[in-house]
Amino acid sequence: MFSVLFPGQGSQSVGMAKELHDNFEYVKNLFGEADDVLNISISKLIFEGPKELLDQTENTQPAIFLVSYSIFNVIKNETAFDISKASYFAGHSLGEYSALACAGVLNFKETIKLLKVRGKAMQNAVPKNEGGMVAVLGAEIEKIEEIIKNNKNNYNCFLANDNSYGQVVVSGKNEDIEKFIIDLKKSNIKNIKLPVSAPFHCPLMSPATKIMNKELSETKFSTPNNMIVSNVTAEPSNEPQHIRDLLIKQIEKPVRWRESIINMIKPGNKKFIEIGPGKVLSGLVKRIDRNVELIQVNNIDDLNKLGN
Repeated sequence: MFSVLFPGQGSQSVGMAKELHDNFEYVKNLFGEADDVLNISISKLIFEGPKELLDQTENTQPAIFLVSYSIFNVIKNETAFDISKASYFAGHSLGEYSALACAGVLNFKETIKLLKVRGKAMQNAVPKNEGGMVAVLGAEIEKIEEIIKNNKNNYNCFLANDNSYGQVVVSGKNEDIEKFIIDLKKSNIKNIKLPVSAPFHCPLMSPATKIMNKELSETKFSTPNNMIVSNVTAEPSNEPQHIRDLLIKQIEKPVRWRESIINMIKPGNKKFIEIGPGKVLSGLVKRIDRNVELIQVNNIDDLNKLGN
C-alpha cells in the first residue's frame, strides 16, 4: 500500500521542473498549454523568476500545480511504477487540486484556470498586508486552541493548519497576530511569522469562498480513480459532489494534515510518495510517524529511484 502527496504553497522555487521540461516533449507541451490558458508566460516565471513575482499567490498556485502535474505524467510515462495503484491521493491546500487532477476528477485546463482564480481571490480577500500567518512550533494543538479561545475578547485568531505534531499555523489580521504572539512568548512557545500577505484557511477568506463557490459549481467533477483525502475532514472520499462541497469549504477551514496522514497510515499504508517541488510534506510526515517510507519525486534522478 502507498499514498501519493502533493505540496502546497511554500514549495516553489525558481527553476523547478526545468530538467523535465527540457527532456520530455509532453511536459514542454503542458507548459505551453498553461501559458495559453493563463494568458501569461507562467513558464518564463517558473524558470527565470523573479522570485517575488513567482511568490505572489495568484502565480504560485497554478505554477506548483503545473509542476506537480508534469511530474505525475512523467512517472506514468517513463517508469514501470504503477502510480495508479495508490490507496490514497492527498494534497496540502492547493495541492488538493493537484491530487484531484491527477486522480482524474478535474481536467488539466480547468484546474489551472481554477487555481489562477483561487489564488487571486485568496490574495484579494483581505486588503494587502492587513492579514498574516504565524507558525507555532513545539506546542500541542490543544494548548494553541486554548490560548485562542481564552483570548477571543482580546483578538481574533484562527487555527489554519494542523501540519504535524508540534507544528500548527494560525491566521488572523496582523494586529491580532501580534497580540497572539505576545501570549505565545509569555508561555515560552516558539513561533515564526510566515512570509505571506494574507490569512489563509480562516473565516477572513469568506470573499474568496463566494468566488470559488461560483467557479466550482460550474466545473465538471468526475469520479476519481483513487480515494481523495480531504483537507477539511481528513477522511477519504470518492463521491464527486461531496468532493466539490469540501473544496468550497476548504478555503476557510483549517488544513487537517496531521489527521489526514494518520488516517492514511491506519489501514497499514506505510509508504508515501511526494510529487512536486520541494520536500516540505515529507518532513511533516516524518514528524507524524518516523516508521514510514518516504520518496520524493521532482527530477530525473528521483524517477530512476522510483523505477527501481
